Amino acid sequence: MKKTLEKIKCYMLDMDGTFYLGGNLLPGALDFMAYISKNNLDYLFLTNNSSNNRKIYAQKIRKLGFDVDESRIFTSGEATTIYLKNHTKFNKIFLVGTEALETEFKEAQFELSQEEPEAIVLGFDTTLTYEKIWKACDFIRAGLPYIATHPDFNCPTDTGFMPDIGSFIALIEASTDRLPDMIIGKPNSLIVDAVSEKTGYQLDEIAMIGDRLYTDIALGKAGITTVLVLSGETKKEDLESSEFKPDVIAQDLGHLLKILEE
Repeated sequence: MKKTLEKIKCYMLDMDGTFYLGGNLLPGALDFMAYISKNNLDYLFLTNNSSNNRKIYAQKIRKLGFDVDESRIFTSGEATTIYLKNHTKFNKIFLVGTEALETEFKEAQFELSQEEPEAIVLGFDTTLTYEKIWKACDFIRAGLPYIATHPDFNCPTDTGFMPDIGSFIALIEASTDRLPDMIIGKPNSLIVDAVSEKTGYQLDEIAMIGDRLYTDIALGKAGITTVLVLSGETKKEDLESSEFKPDVIAQDLGHLLKILEE
């Protein structure tokens, strides 16, 4: 398994279930990051959740005990700004998103427009109002380009799940008979393309470490190496019925470190 990882120069790490669980770091998390630093490897924390921006995630990780620079956090929201900047000419955006996502788009020099947007971007908006969704549906029904930051139906919480952007997509489809023209986040290859554009690494130099088969490990179809950790959602028996197979399996980041050091 170590040979599979020999070419890797940049590790993308999922957060909840991989690096931490709830309010605690998972076994081996800090030791693995020390290995990354010692061997001059690169890394990004990668999340589909676009309701928060990299500053907020960096603050959380620091509170848990790892001193991370916010430039090391990569969200589906930032990936969406990179895609729009590099592959479209859209500047005026009607954004369905939180204040944190609005800040992300403003920092990327997009104009947030309520009246004459060039495209609609749907994010994970925990401040969603009926007026926002109504207006978005009007624009989408009128045929404007429609992009979603990620596809997750639910977001895990300490007490279960909360409705995520996938449920908003279903609502909008019921009203407008349209699905997004583009979805950026995991498991879609566009988020890997955005990471490659951001870092300069080739696909065979990037590995994804995560605990979800249908988002993290499914990124293998984009041409990158995948590492499944069994410290979160997925159990080993789940692999039997999954179409997505990891290149490497480890109990947690501590176990992955042992594999790399063998």
